[in-house]
Amino acid sequence: MKPGVYKATKKDGTAYYRGNITYNGKHISLGSFDSETECTKAYKEAWDILRDSSISILSINHKIKHLTFEKCITLINFRDNHIYIKTPIYLQKNYFLYYLDKSTVLKFDNDDLFYYSSHKIQNRGGHMFVSDYGMQYNILGRYGIKPYSVKGRDYIFANGDSTDLRYSNIVVVNKYHGVYKEEKKGKTVYAAKIHLNGDFIVGRYHDEATAAIAYNKAVDLCKSRGMTKSFPVNYITEYTPREYADLYTEIKISSHLYKFFRNKNFREA
Repeated sequence: MKPGVYKATKKDGTAYYRGNITYNGKHISLGSFDSETECTKAYKEAWDILRDSSISILSINHKIKHLTFEKCITLINFRDNHIYIKTPIYLQKNYFLYYLDKSTVLKFDNDDLFYYSSHKIQNRGGHMFVSDYGMQYNILGRYGIKPYSVKGRDYIFANGDSTDLRYSNIVVVNKYHGVYKEEKKGKTVYAAKIHLNGDFIVGRYHDEATAAIAYNKAVDLCKSRGMTKSFPVNYITEYTPREYADLYTEIKISSHLYKFFRNKNFREA
């Protein structure tokens, strides 16, 4: 066999070839290939990348034919920054780039480097997630953004770039379900809404957490009146359980919500 090429066999008896390279004491897998020739060419391309600094991320499309794009990123980063990372990350001075594909590059703070060094980001229809312990987790959840949040309404990107996922660029506007920030006569209020037969105003409150409790109270009312719809419930950290209970009792919600249920002909949304 040629250097860096190892023959292996699948369960059905089919032969395939695995490429490996050792650079600066690091043993690196190059992937699996159908033929010895293809594996040999990938091995040569890996050495070309590691030895030739003129091969950049921008030029690999023209110079590399057999290695995967992700493997090229890991090799270029190892060559330039002397740190091997198995996910497609390229280190910058104060942040790092994560290459989802040839045209989609995400920016992250270095605080997230350890996590994304061991968790591969997957992109399915614009939904970006990682798999952890058999579960899928939306990467926006690391910023306190809930799965039902809407970009532009519940959170915004300060510089307008949705690929810039550095903490300073993400502004969470509405962190609770059913709670929306409003400006009324120059003052900020928080409206609690619940979706019944359309959006129903539960009330407007002076702070976000109080509005979130009001929304929860409206959910409880809906359930107590026999609605079987599954409503998300807010988990509120601003108050102790005792404080939460006191506020829950004191908070007033719209009388129209009670009238809604007094109508025996109401239909669930």
